[in-house]
Amino acid sequence: MFQPGPPVHPRRDDNGNLVKLAHPSTPTALWTWRDPQSIAIVIPDGPMPSELATIPFDSWDDAPTDRAGWQRVAEQHPVEEPDFNLPKGKKAAAGVVIVEDDGRVWAVAPSNAYGGYEATFPKGTCTPGTSLQAAAIREAYEEAGLRVQLTRFLVDVPRSTSYTRYYLARRIGGHPGDMGWESQAVLLIPADRLPEILTHKNDAPIIKAVQEALS
Repeated sequence: MFQPGPPVHPRRDDNGNLVKLAHPSTPTALWTWRDPQSIAIVIPDGPMPSELATIPFDSWDDAPTDRAGWQRVAEQHPVEEPDFNLPKGKKAAAGVVIVEDDGRVWAVAPSNAYGGYEATFPKGTCTPGTSLQAAAIREAYEEAGLRVQLTRFLVDVPRSTSYTRYYLARRIGGHPGDMGWESQAVLLIPADRLPEILTHKNDAPIIKAVQEALS
């Protein structure tokens, strides 16, 4: 039986502080990664198969470290999208729904269920000088350790303080065990089980859009 991970995240937060995990996540057995009907879970630096659907799980060693770098990555494979009409008083944000070749969808478990999310899709605010597409790619790496290529616009979703554009994407590299301090686990979930695992009301319209896109 697998045991819960360590009570302290192996990576420190943006201020250099230790991140204590009140309820560390528990990884699943390695066979779950190869079963399209199973939920697979990895914890920070946890064991993983070497590849999935012929795409290796390799650390993205030369990932960008600044806004310009993320922008260059996004400009390599831009996707068409509608105008982004940011409501007054809201912060622009971007998120990404990464679909694996076997039909499962990647999600993250925020450390200590931050914001009331036991699991959700990678998402973050769009800093000045960074496009929405660049921000989505950055969040996939920072929160899930994954290198992705966007494939299409998905949906715009209002939140309490932000207005978030979500994209569909595919994994082209990276390693989920490299997740940053904001995530205490990364999950691969069958699309039809997303409502069971991502239970926060804010994720409902995103799940609906994903399931419609994949149907």
